[in-house]
Amino acid sequence: MDARLDYLATTTGTRSLKHFMAAGRALKESPLPAATQELVALRVSQINGCAVCVDMHTKEAAAAGETSARLHLVAVWREATVFTEAERAALELAEQGTRVADAAGGVGDECWARAAKHYEEEQLTALVILVSVMNAANRLNLIVQQPAGDYQVGQFH
Repeated sequence: MDARLDYLATTTGTRSLKHFMAAGRALKESPLPAATQELVALRVSQINGCAVCVDMHTKEAAAAGETSARLHLVAVWREATVFTEAERAALELAEQGTRVADAAGGVGDECWARAAKHYEEEQLTALVILVSVMNAANRLNLIVQQPAGDYQVGQFH
């Protein structure tokens, strides 16, 4: 299976993705905990059905020491006892921020308040940008039917 389009084979794709990847690097350097970043990226990608990003973020999280139990339970985080209250607030915000059309109101005030209780402004900024960047990355991959399964840890960092 091949992707419909190779973004890096075009000048526009190469230039655009250079900046897109720079945003990802800036997020990695943010004060938002790395484990939270991977869990949020994974959950957004699960919701959007982006196999490439699920593959990438599962492998990156595992390489960083995330447990298989937590990775397996991200999709059902509400019923799982393995996540902290802060992680649960981040996952809720990620879901509402991803399902903006379904939620009809975007991220609700109660959801925002729960996230703001656990994360300071710099972390909240990173969290919101991460959700947005992941949604964009998912769409870039889904539109061209990017195949999944071959990601190597650190490949895009």
